[in-house]
Amino acid sequence: MNLDPVPLTRAQRLALTTASFVFLAVATMSLGPLIAGSGWWWLCAFIAAGVLFSGVGLRALRVTAALVPVLELVVLLLLLTLVFSAGSSIALIIPTQGTFETFAQLFSGAARTIEQQSVPAIPVPALTFALAFGVGVLAVLVDILVQTVRMPALAAAPALVPILIPGFIIEAGAEVPTLVLAAAAYLLLLRIDVRVRRRARLAAGDLDDDAATVVPPKRVPIASTLGATLGLAAVGILTASVLAASTPSISTSLLLGSPGQGTLFARGVSPFIDLGRDLRRPAPRPAFHYLARDSDRPYFTLLTLDRFEGEVWGVTEQAVDGDNTVDAMPRPEGLSSAVATSEHPIDVVVDEVRTTWLPVPYPTTSIEGLDGSWFWDAGSLTVRSVDTNTAGQRYRVNRLEIDPTPAQLRAAPRVLPDELARFLELPDEVPAIIGETAASVTAGAGSPYDAAVAIQAYLRSNEFDYSTEAPVAEGYDGGGFDVIAKFLEVRAGYCVQFAATMAVLARESGIPARISIGYTQGSPSEERIDGVQRMEVDTHDLHSWPELYFEGVGWVPFEPTPGRGTVPGYSRPGAGEGASTATPSAAPATPGASGRPDADPDRGLAGGASDPFATNAWWIRGGVLTLVVLALLLIPAVIRAGQRQARRRRIRAGEWAADAAWDELTATAADLGAGVADVETPRVVAARLSEREAFTADEPRTALVALRDAVERERYGPVRHGAGAPDEGLLDALSVAVAALAADARPAERLAAALAPQSLFARVRRAFGERPSAGA
Repeated sequence: MNLDPVPLTRAQRLALTTASFVFLAVATMSLGPLIAGSGWWWLCAFIAAGVLFSGVGLRALRVTAALVPVLELVVLLLLLTLVFSAGSSIALIIPTQGTFETFAQLFSGAARTIEQQSVPAIPVPALTFALAFGVGVLAVLVDILVQTVRMPALAAAPALVPILIPGFIIEAGAEVPTLVLAAAAYLLLLRIDVRVRRRARLAAGDLDDDAATVVPPKRVPIASTLGATLGLAAVGILTASVLAASTPSISTSLLLGSPGQGTLFARGVSPFIDLGRDLRRPAPRPAFHYLARDSDRPYFTLLTLDRFEGEVWGVTEQAVDGDNTVDAMPRPEGLSSAVATSEHPIDVVVDEVRTTWLPVPYPTTSIEGLDGSWFWDAGSLTVRSVDTNTAGQRYRVNRLEIDPTPAQLRAAPRVLPDELARFLELPDEVPAIIGETAASVTAGAGSPYDAAVAIQAYLRSNEFDYSTEAPVAEGYDGGGFDVIAKFLEVRAGYCVQFAATMAVLARESGIPARISIGYTQGSPSEERIDGVQRMEVDTHDLHSWPELYFEGVGWVPFEPTPGRGTVPGYSRPGAGEGASTATPSAAPATPGASGRPDADPDRGLAGGASDPFATNAWWIRGGVLTLVVLALLLIPAVIRAGQRQARRRRIRAGEWAADAAWDELTATAADLGAGVADVETPRVVAARLSEREAFTADEPRTALVALRDAVERERYGPVRHGAGAPDEGLLDALSVAVAALAADARPAERLAAALAPQSLFARVRRAFGERPSAGA
């Protein structure tokens, strides 16, 4: 395959490849406003260089043009294996089944990080893998356009991909200096292509004898073309500036994901609706289990809802901070040193729950053993990932137990920091029943703490019933104002309504409040590990509860839902007057009869898609691995076969036919161990080969002499620039000589020549020459 009628030298192809690399590397810089740091760019540049310059090496080996892009993709695979999955590979670069499983996880993690992160995104491994893979594919496309089809002007198309992406994410789009540099690099590529093409045609004497032609000099003074180059550069820079000013921005693109922070279930009231659905499952599904050596039974928080706008509870959007790693988490806000605290380790093993939010007690001081990139959010100290999820995680969380006294809570100052004002916000129009209830329940409370205790006691009184069905039957499922008003009338609901109602009543009473969603402490199992009882948590342990803020103590949980969880000791009426520190709920909750139907997809908490490889037979795993290894082992044989076919096509086309035939003969001799030195003349080589037993017959000896004489005439005779008529006699002579070499070799030598051709390795070690190639 030779789409360009004029062959290029290796140096000319190297110049084009270098210009292609510069163009693609500069275009990739357009993603800079979207991703923090510069390490990701250096990785992408490394991948692009590896792919593009491997094409130079493959063409130097005269690999068939059609095979070069395929082999470049193989090089991309090897480079990705080296960087991202060396531990599961063979010899650091040869992928195995584990490598492809890692790649699949990275791909899915990349999709999640695009959804979860805002700009500038943290370059976690999943994101850098997606970038490296994308740039590698773009490098292959650029190489095809520049080197194979010889249409470098079209190389702008793949390079536009990274240039246009910022316009879909941020309003400003790509930065103008980057666009200017990209335009200049593009013009450089076109300029080099023009000069390379002209020099190649002059060297080949590719002129039309029937037309009047003005032949330019081979060397053109720089000054004579400087004006045209500067003119083109000015046009390119002007065009880039116009593009920068006019590129549209779609900040909430459905294709690329919103830059805002994603939530567990989606936005708004959806967390409450989905939690209710999971609670109504007829059969619970396991979420996780844990071991707490200090007999801790904490609640596990997934996410915290702190924004309330009419009918919608949501999470305040904030970008993931790459410095907020979970190996060391800060002390919770508002907690003074006067409050008693103690740390307790808890070992957690995730069973089926699959979400990007990690179940952790509040507050937590550190987490160990997690796979993937996990970060804590300021204030709530919830933990989320941008490239993986909780599936299969095993980790140790160090919980900070806070033990405030009722006196400390009662003495909390009423004057609060300004940053807590948002936790008191309520819409202007509040149903009258909410304000009336808050005033009635907290009448006579001497402090915000006493008001909070009174609200909890009111909701846990016999006036309210726990029911997962009533909100659905009566049409007030969720946590909005209308729902709360209806709930206060019907007085039946589940944790969603109880938590939302207490949070709103607390805000109405001047107490900062938010809602946590997660799991209660679970149920003890009969299993013990090292004397520690194993606790099981399932979907029926899903729960929501309010957290209220008291200056000097911080955020503390309350439990207004009757029949659920554990009532904190400090929140019981009469606490501090000889009461116990904690009172379990009076009766366990009874799940409703209507569970989530099988057709309803799990939305975060109860997912548990199994690994497709886990259900396959062992022989499928072995078969896949065997095929991959065989494919990699056959790469040299495929390259050698392509090289052989390319040389035969040159012989048929009359392009340096004798040279191609002689190269194939000496390459075959080298593959079979006959020993051919680069510095030896054809006559010396022919003399050595003629001494072999296979060439004692007349036909092989005659064929060898014919090949020798033909290459000597072509190399040392009149210069013909590689052009000439097809010579079928050379093909016949080459076939006879090659067959004689093969007949003279042992079976083991023939097998080695097929699978590990030594001529390829010898050619790689040679320095590049200036003899024109066939353009393959």
